[in-house]
Amino acid sequence: MTTSQTHQLASAPARRALAGISLGYFMVLLDMTVLAVAEPDLAASLHASTAGLQWATTAYTIVFAALLLSAGAATDRYGAARLFHLGVVTFTVASLLSALAPALWVLVAVRAVMGAAAAACVPASMALIASLYPSPPARARAIATWAATSGAAVAAGPIAGGALVGAAGWRAVFLINVPLGLLVIFLTRHLYSPTPPPPDPPTSTTATPAGTEANPRPATTGPGPDAPRLDTRPRIDWPAHAAAAAVLALGSDTLITAGTGNRPHLVLAATLTVIALAVFTARDRRSRTPVLDRRLLSVPGVRAAITAAAAVSFALSGALFVLPLVLQRTYHLAALETGLAFLPLTVPFAVNPPLTARIVAKSGPRIPTAAGLALLTFGATTLAAAVHTGAAYPWLAPSLLLVGLGVSFALPALATAIVTAAPPGATGAAAGILNAARQAGACAGVAAMGATLPAGTDWPLLLSGLVTAAALVYFVLPGRPRR
Repeated sequence: MTTSQTHQLASAPARRALAGISLGYFMVLLDMTVLAVAEPDLAASLHASTAGLQWATTAYTIVFAALLLSAGAATDRYGAARLFHLGVVTFTVASLLSALAPALWVLVAVRAVMGAAAAACVPASMALIASLYPSPPARARAIATWAATSGAAVAAGPIAGGALVGAAGWRAVFLINVPLGLLVIFLTRHLYSPTPPPPDPPTSTTATPAGTEANPRPATTGPGPDAPRLDTRPRIDWPAHAAAAAVLALGSDTLITAGTGNRPHLVLAATLTVIALAVFTARDRRSRTPVLDRRLLSVPGVRAAITAAAAVSFALSGALFVLPLVLQRTYHLAALETGLAFLPLTVPFAVNPPLTARIVAKSGPRIPTAAGLALLTFGATTLAAAVHTGAAYPWLAPSLLLVGLGVSFALPALATAIVTAAPPGATGAAAGILNAARQAGACAGVAAMGATLPAGTDWPLLLSGLVTAAALVYFVLPGRPRR
C-alpha cells in the first residue's frame, strides 16, 4: 500500500471526526443564537421581564464561561474524547428538559446545566482537532472548517429560531438539539478510548555478538517492575477553579443588576465580586497548577489575543441579545422576519473562515484579527447611528454585514493563534482560556448592553463599538512587549 493510500485511509476517520466535532460546536452555538428571536414569545409565555430574559440567556453563558477553564484542565487530565462525549450527551438530555420547563426558574436552572455541558465540549473539541491534525497548515484548515461549520450555527440560528417559534413556540428551539446531539455521538463514536497508562520503565540492552538475540533488562537507574506507576497527568486545583467560577458568576450578576435599579442587590453583588476576585487571585498565585496557565500567558501576544477574543464576543453576544428586541419592538418584525433580518450579520460566519485560514497560513493571525476588530468597531458605530436616527432596515443591513465580517475575520485567526501557541500537553488549557475569555465577554456583553437598553436602543450598540475600539488599540499598540 502506498503512502498516499495510507494517508487517505487514515484521513477518512479524521474527516468524519472533524465533521462530528464541528457539528457539536454548531449545536453549542446554535443554542445561543436560536434563542435570540424566541425572546418575545418566551417572555409572554413565562411572564418574564427583561432581567428574566437576561438570566435565561446568561444562565447558559455564565456557567459556560465559568467552567471553561476547569474543562480545559480536565481535558488535559482525563482525555479530550471522554470530556467531549460526556458534554454532548448531557447537553442533549438538558435540551429536552429545557423544552419541558414549566416556569422561568426551571428553564434558568436547566440552561445552567446546558452551559456546564457546553463547557466540556468546546476545549475538548479544539484539543481533538490539534491531535487529529498535528501539521500546522492542516490544523489551520481544520480549524477553518470547524469555525465555518460552527459559524453556520450563527447564520442558521435566527432563521431556524424564527421558523420554529412561528410554527410551535419557543419550546421548539430546544428540541432541535436532540437529533443533532445523537448525530454528533454517531460521527465521533470511534474517538473514545480510555486514558492510556504511563509508559513502561525504560529498558537497556546489553551488547551481544552478531547473530544472537539481545536480552533486555530493566534499567538499573529506573524503578523496579513492582514499583507504583506515577500519575504524570496535570492535577486540577479545584478551589481555585471554584473561585474563578464565582468571579464570573457574581460579576455577571452585578452587570445585570445595574440595569434594574435595585441598589441594595447591586451593592451586595459588587462587593461579593471583589471578594471573590481577591480570593481567586491569592489562591491562583500560590497554586502549583494555576487556573491561568503561566506558560501560556508568558507567550508574546497571547494576552492581547485573549483580550481581543473577549471584545469580539462582547459585541456579538450583546448584539444578538439587543437586536431582536429592537427589530421586533421598534421595526415591528415578526419572529421569522427578524431571523431573515439577521442574514447580513450571520452569513459571513459561514462563508468567510476559509479566506481567513488562507490569510493566517500566509501571513499569520495578526492582520485578520486587527482587520476584524476594525470592521466590528465601524459596523457597531454606524449601526448605532442608524438606529438612533430611526433609519429604515435597508440602512441597517450594511452595518450588520460589517459586524459579521469583523467577527468572521477575528475569531478563527485568534483560535489558530492560541492553539498553536500552547505548550506541549496544555492544548486543552489553552482552548479553555480562549473560550473562557470569549464567554466572559459574551456574559458581559449581554449584561452591559442589556443594562444600557433603557437609555435608548442606540446606546448598547455604541457601547459595543467603544469596547472593540479599545481592544483594537491594545492589540495593535506598537512597542509594548506582549507578555
